[in-house]
Amino acid sequence: MLVLEHWAIDEDDPARVESGTVVEILRSRIGSMRLETWLTSSSGRLLAFVTNAERAMVMLLEGEGDPGEHAVDPEAVGSSEGFVLSNGQHDEYPDEDTVPVTEAFRLVEHIVSTGSWPTDAPRVIDR
Repeated sequence: MLVLEHWAIDEDDPARVESGTVVEILRSRIGSMRLETWLTSSSGRLLAFVTNAERAMVMLLEGEGDPGEHAVDPEAVGSSEGFVLSNGQHDEYPDEDTVPVTEAFRLVEHIVSTGSWPTDAPRVIDR
C-alpha cells in the first residue's frame, strides 16, 4: 500500500495542510503580511514559499541542511524586492529564481498533493 506523506505548516502549533486548502492558506498568510511559509512533510522534507505578493521563491529540500531545489522562470529578466522573511530580513531575488505567484500556488498545491514537482515546472537543483 502506497502511503503519501502529509504536510503541515512549520509553526508553534503545526496543523496538517491538504492540497485543496494550501493555496487558500497561503493567500490568507499573504493578506496578513506573513510572506514566508515553511511546510514540513511527515517524511522530514521541507517546502518553502517566500513571496512579495507578485513573485515567489518555491524551494523543496530533502531535510535540514539540504540545499534543495527551487522553481525558476528562465525567461524572466531583472530582479524583485520585497521578500520579507519571518525574521524581518528584506530580500531581493533575480526574477529568474522566482516565479509569478499564481504559478507558485500551482507548484505548492501539486507538491503537497503528490510529493513531487509538476513535470512541466522548470527548476534548478542546488545540491
